[in-house]
Amino acid sequence: MKALLETRLGATPLLGRGKVRDLYVIDDALLLVATDRISAFDHVLATGIPGKGKILTQISLFWFDLLGDLVPNHLIAANVDEFPAALHPYKDQLEGRSMLVRRAQMFPVECVARGYLAGSGWKEYVASKTVCGIPLPPGLQDGSKLPEPIFTPSTKNEGGAHDENISHAAVEKIVGTETAHELRRLTLAIYTRAAEYAAKHGLILADTKFEFGTLNGTIILADEVLTPDSSRFWEASAWKPGGAQPSFDKQFVRDYLESIRWNKQAPAPGLPEDVVQRTLAKYLETFKRLTGRDLAL
Repeated sequence: MKALLETRLGATPLLGRGKVRDLYVIDDALLLVATDRISAFDHVLATGIPGKGKILTQISLFWFDLLGDLVPNHLIAANVDEFPAALHPYKDQLEGRSMLVRRAQMFPVECVARGYLAGSGWKEYVASKTVCGIPLPPGLQDGSKLPEPIFTPSTKNEGGAHDENISHAAVEKIVGTETAHELRRLTLAIYTRAAEYAAKHGLILADTKFEFGTLNGTIILADEVLTPDSSRFWEASAWKPGGAQPSFDKQFVRDYLESIRWNKQAPAPGLPEDVVQRTLAKYLETFKRLTGRDLAL
C-alpha cells in the first residue's frame, strides 16, 4: 500500500493544506481529507504512513458518535456516496479518509485537557510548579496523574509555528469570559468521558486537544477528535511515573529522528520502512483497542 501524501480533486477549490489534512471548499461546506502525511517537531516528513489518514478519520468518527450527547459537531457525511456528485470520481482518494463538514467560525485557541503531567506541561511544572498558570502540588513527576483534570489552552499558530501555552485569563481576553468558561467546561467534560472510556480498554488518556467553533450561535466540536495525533494515549498496565511512558502515537518516529540527530530544520528527512511499519501498527492498535474492530486499509 502506498502512502497518500497529497490529494488532487480536479477543479474543487483547495482552501489549504495543513500538516496532515487537505481542506477543500464545497459550496457552503468544507471537505476535510486526512492524508498519510506525518509531522514531527513541527515539520512534515518526507515519508508518510500508509493508511494513517484513514485510521485518524475513523477514530474521529467513532468519537463524534460517542460524544454526540455532550456537544454537537460539524459532521455532515463521511460516506463518499453521500458527497456531491462532483467528488465521486475521486473516491479512490477520499474513501475512508474524508469528512464533509459544516463550516464553523473557529475559535483561535487550542482547547487542551490534561489529566497527567507530560510534554510542555511537565517542562512548565519543573520551572514554576504550574501549568498555564494553574498551581500544582509539589513532588509530581514526569507522567504523574494530576489531582484532577485541568484546562490548559494554547495559542493556535498557523504555518507550522509551535503552539504556546496560555492562561485561562488569556482565553477570556481572546473570546470573552462567558465563552471561555464554556470552552473549559466542554473540554473537561469531553476529556472526562473519553478518559473513562479509554480506561475500560486498558488505555490512559494523558492529555488531548480539541478545536471548537460556532455555528448559528452554538459551540460545536470540529476538526479531528481524540486521535493519536491530537492525544497522548498510554498503556495503562505499563504506566509508571518518572519518565516517558509507552505511548500510542508517533513516538517511534520521534525516537528515530533523535537517533539520527536531525537538526529539526527543513528539509525533513524520510523514514526507514521498519519505523513506518511499527508506527502504522501502533495507530491500528489504537483503533482496535478503542473501537473493538479491525480496520481494513
